Amino acid sequence: MQRIRLLAPLLFAMALPASAQDIDAREIVKQAELAAYYAGDDGRSAARMLIKDAQGRTQTRQFIILRKDREDGGAQDMMVFFSRPSDVRNTVFRVVKQVERDDDRWLYLPGLDLVKRISAGDKRTSFVGSHFFYEDVSGRRTDEDSFTLLSDEGERYVLEGKPTDPASVEFNRYVVEIDKQTKLPMLINFYQNGDQPYRRVEALKIENIQGHPTVTHSRVSDLQSGGSTEMQFRFVSYDLGLPDDIFSERSLRNPPTDWLTLRD
Repeated sequence: MQRIRLLAPLLFAMALPASAQDIDAREIVKQAELAAYYAGDDGRSAARMLIKDAQGRTQTRQFIILRKDREDGGAQDMMVFFSRPSDVRNTVFRVVKQVERDDDRWLYLPGLDLVKRISAGDKRTSFVGSHFFYEDVSGRRTDEDSFTLLSDEGERYVLEGKPTDPASVEFNRYVVEIDKQTKLPMLINFYQNGDQPYRRVEALKIENIQGHPTVTHSRVSDLQSGGSTEMQFRFVSYDLGLPDDIFSERSLRNPPTDWLTLRD
């Protein structure tokens, strides 16, 4: 359920057909997208983030994620309900993933009783004080990057992604390694200039849950500052039969408590 989009920015891109190599790259990305973000018809998990700054100081975030697919590889709904610590308790992040336009994203701030819309310009900013971006959690449109297959040797595919609109993001390219067996992205390095990455996303642990390979431990590192955030997932389950009305504005202020009860 981490597939609830922690590594989204690198997997959702497809280039226009230009060569056999390009077609291969697009097919690999499509398979990875389905494996990482569309396991089952819906899903639920508990998540814990450990945020570490450059001085080694740490803070945590705990939340529950609910996700439901409207169609495989297409529109998708997601809700993130925060429980700890007290300064983020009852904060809710809502996403409606779109296919042909920017996703719709909202953040409910309980202290102000305010629903804040996350604009396209904010999607690559910090997600509740962590090293994850809003876009890491909720995904990136498929047409925002192009891909080239760099290598298919060994156990992983290695692809390079480049934004189609470089002015809209802080990176100019990234390299992603995708496991051939599970189709999951295992390592992503982002570059701004030169050959040294400035940001890294890693899958640290994979578990098979209900027949779906699932990332249950991941990390995002700021290689310039030295800070990082780890995300761990527990109580992951799929195909719960989540009703559509959970994924609504009403749930921002009135969480669906019956569906937030966790069981192995």
